[in-house]
Amino acid sequence: MNMSWKRGACTLMIAAILTGCSAAKATETTEMIENTDKAISAESPESGMIPLTVWAEEDDFDMLDGMITSFREHYAGQAAFEITLVPQADSGTCNMVLEDIHSAGDVFSFPDDQFTRLMAAGVLEPVDNADAVSAANVPEAVAAASWNDILYAFPYTADNGYFLYYDKTYFTPQDVETLDGLLSAAAAAGKQISMELNSGWYLYAFFGQTGLELGINSDNVTNYCNWNTTEGPVRGTDIAQSILNLTTNPAFSFNTDDDFIAKVQDGSVIAGVSGTWNATRIRNAWGKDYGAVKLPTFTCAGRQIQMASFTGYKMMGVNAYSPHKEWAMKLADWLTNEDNQYLRFVEKNQIPSNSNAAASDAAAQIPAVQAILEQSKYGNLQRVGVKYWDACTDFANIMIEGNPDNISLQQLMDTLTEGITASIAE
Repeated sequence: MNMSWKRGACTLMIAAILTGCSAAKATETTEMIENTDKAISAESPESGMIPLTVWAEEDDFDMLDGMITSFREHYAGQAAFEITLVPQADSGTCNMVLEDIHSAGDVFSFPDDQFTRLMAAGVLEPVDNADAVSAANVPEAVAAASWNDILYAFPYTADNGYFLYYDKTYFTPQDVETLDGLLSAAAAAGKQISMELNSGWYLYAFFGQTGLELGINSDNVTNYCNWNTTEGPVRGTDIAQSILNLTTNPAFSFNTDDDFIAKVQDGSVIAGVSGTWNATRIRNAWGKDYGAVKLPTFTCAGRQIQMASFTGYKMMGVNAYSPHKEWAMKLADWLTNEDNQYLRFVEKNQIPSNSNAAASDAAAQIPAVQAILEQSKYGNLQRVGVKYWDACTDFANIMIEGNPDNISLQQLMDTLTEGITASIAE
């Protein structure tokens, strides 16, 4: 049936109704007709040849080709599809989309730290089967893809976070529960533990579970932060002292990600904070003694505080300006469903956000999967403005050097907080 004709008939019907009933009744009838029209549209998506583009990491193309083939088979008879994969690094998706929204992919992959900008720009079409998608994925991933209780994207991984790797040869299960235990066991073995401290992504570990506050303001640009507080059970200087105690301990080694792996391989580092992307190389280095658990607690203000983390998720968005939104929505849903999230896990070691896929027997066999899921209980979404990053790096570099100029800890915390909350014009 010609849908434009049907909408025209509905318009005439509405006009007739408005002349013979109350405004309230007319409004109710109008909404009923509109909802019926939407339902008919949802049941009858366009047919014929449907061209769609998908922006994704090029390394995933072989895997995505198989998913697209199964999509075509599933919807055979309803439409024909010309689906083109376009290489786009997830890290740069937001900038490329916003540069030319109308030329962007119908479906595109991106990490959750780009979600706010894409949503605020009106680029993301709200998910049409939000209840089903929300029920299928872990709550944290759903929250990462939502704004004001509206789901704007399809989560598909829950692996962009960090946790603790350790060599079981040197540590007991009790040792890895606390930072003090890790340092003590490493010192006894003449080895070191590692962390890339001068990145705000990792530095957050010492602040996120202390009760102090950090976040992005309603302008989605600037931050609020009280990490320099002088009141309460945990003060900013207490955390600074804990960090300084770590960086000046001979059993601690500051390393970038590549240096961390190099030292794991040469045997000088026997535990460290990293993510799933290093699981294979660490397993190859430590073999059967490879272990992974949530982050430890650390001593601060006379108590043990659980180390936090930024949690990270990847998702698929549907371009609100796509000329084929209905089919783009179905494709994004297909590429991120339970079966295909499990396929990603098997082929790429990407940890599913789908609850059933993450609870599979295969996933339960891999320590890194269980570690990141356990650590996610102590994680928070990365929602910070751009001024956060450089301020954290400057602060952490001073701490890594052992605060050589003996700057007061309160001054260091004041400077850090001022940097984090600075205007973008500064």
